[in-house]
Amino acid sequence: MIYVLITLIVISILLFILSIFLKDPYKSLREEIDQLSMQQIQEMYVVKKKLKVLEEELLLDEQVMPQMMNTSKSPAPSPKPEKKEIHDIIKNQVLVLSKQGLSIDQIARQSSLTAEEVEIILSSTSLKGDYYA
Repeated sequence: MIYVLITLIVISILLFILSIFLKDPYKSLREEIDQLSMQQIQEMYVVKKKLKVLEEELLLDEQVMPQMMNTSKSPAPSPKPEKKEIHDIIKNQVLVLSKQGLSIDQIARQSSLTAEEVEIILSSTSLKGDYYA
């Protein structure tokens, strides 16, 4: 009986020591998942950064192109100022900011529009009955 007990204790100690030195089979898998997650986060960051630059370029192009077209056509000033078309994305942004409770001046600053343009967008949208979520 004593021999059996001593044998079991010795085997348990050997197994315990063996378990300490054995490599965790899931450790490499966890490391790979962590690396993939980090790569995905980095790629998403780069994509968002590029998208932001493109959006800024599009907004800049829309504002600069009409000015360049007006200066290249004729140097004489036109008697009636032309109304520039406001993009739907900016209109949606104005509507969302308005629903968030921002004032017209704050919306104008954030959307790069004049206060009059913001008021026109808000009044035309309320007249049309358009609702954006």
